[in-house]
Amino acid sequence: MTVVNPVSDRVEIARYTRGQVGPSQPMVGPVADGGVIVAETAPGCWGPMITPSFRGGHECTAPVAVEGAEVGDGLVIRIEQIEVTSLATASGTDGAIPTACKGDPYVAHLCPGCGTPWPETHVEGTGQQAIRCNACGTPAGSFSMPHGYTMAFDQATGIAVTLDRAGADRAAEDPRGNSALPANAEQYSILTFAPADLVLVATRMRPFLGNIGTTPAVDMPDSHNAGDFGQFLVGAPHAYGLTAEDLEQRTDGHMDIDAVRAGAILICPVKVPGGGVYLGDMHAMQGDGEIAGHTADVSGRATLRVSVLKGLGNAGPLLLMRPDDLPPLARPLSAEERAAAEALARRWGVVAGVEASGPLSFVGSGPNLNAATDNGLQRAADLLGMSVDEVKNRATITGGIEIGRHPGVVSVTLLVPMAKLDALGLGHLVREQYGL
Repeated sequence: MTVVNPVSDRVEIARYTRGQVGPSQPMVGPVADGGVIVAETAPGCWGPMITPSFRGGHECTAPVAVEGAEVGDGLVIRIEQIEVTSLATASGTDGAIPTACKGDPYVAHLCPGCGTPWPETHVEGTGQQAIRCNACGTPAGSFSMPHGYTMAFDQATGIAVTLDRAGADRAAEDPRGNSALPANAEQYSILTFAPADLVLVATRMRPFLGNIGTTPAVDMPDSHNAGDFGQFLVGAPHAYGLTAEDLEQRTDGHMDIDAVRAGAILICPVKVPGGGVYLGDMHAMQGDGEIAGHTADVSGRATLRVSVLKGLGNAGPLLLMRPDDLPPLARPLSAEERAAAEALARRWGVVAGVEASGPLSFVGSGPNLNAATDNGLQRAADLLGMSVDEVKNRATITGGIEIGRHPGVVSVTLLVPMAKLDALGLGHLVREQYGL
């Protein structure tokens, strides 16, 4: 897509799509190579899930074009700041309502009363029956919440706590205000459900972006831009069905990897001209795997600095985690540890110096965790010019496989020879991130 606006060093974005990403979405910008994107983000998952006019499970920002980004490049995204703005949210496990969708409850909403696809709706009261079809008055949400909670936040202390029935009802009195939904957001707030099954459980805030990346080369729901959720689109009976070949054009923007937080560097593949950076689905916290299927989705503000890495050719996202988020074995050796390794090698008659290396994580996705791991390993092998067997060995003794989202997103982390990183143009980023 051609963007003809003047290049800007700073682009602020508070416009959203109704759950779609792809080449048909108009881009804003462009932002300069090396410029800043400041985004006001709307909650993902539950809010869009209970808004039947949406065509995907998130409400992400409109894509931002980056000056000079061409197909085959890598787009470096430094996550400089993430701020939660919601006062409260609600979440829980989900149950699909088959009569309220055509195959996919995230995408193909259908009024179970009158059969209207993607019906326009309104809110009557609170609870799981509150979203009603304008045409016939039938509860029109595609999801139930078998077990849920309402959670309040204290940004000053970084503490969150789930509320009792009275607290959940209080939060539901002003769902939009307590969610801090951006002015242009169209989703209903999940606070409307007012769940209170999990009471007075305290936890820590550790915010990150569940959906961030570049525009895929085919149109798809934003929540399905990954190898696990994307499988639901293959041969689907609704308007957003894809072929298996189409799904290979994804960019894995929907990762739900909790290390994608302030201080991390993400390197995304460019699969359309301009790259088209979009983001959303901020989470207040999440344990690896997001095993409940959902976590505490919040409104927020994110500041990103973007730059183009010409000709990188990465098939999926690469992640330079914060040093404190790295798997223990992937943390670079200290000077003392390196000296001990050199001495050990000499005792065994090895005179060559110990390999200089740095950490790099490869995001893999697929229909299940085994397939996602295979995908991450293959992406690493292809980019690094190694065999899959070598990648496996390196990940086993110098890294690890970590689960982003349980159905099928992982990060494959390993120490990579600096010579290979330099040849790819990644060496300076690894040195910057880890002080090497």
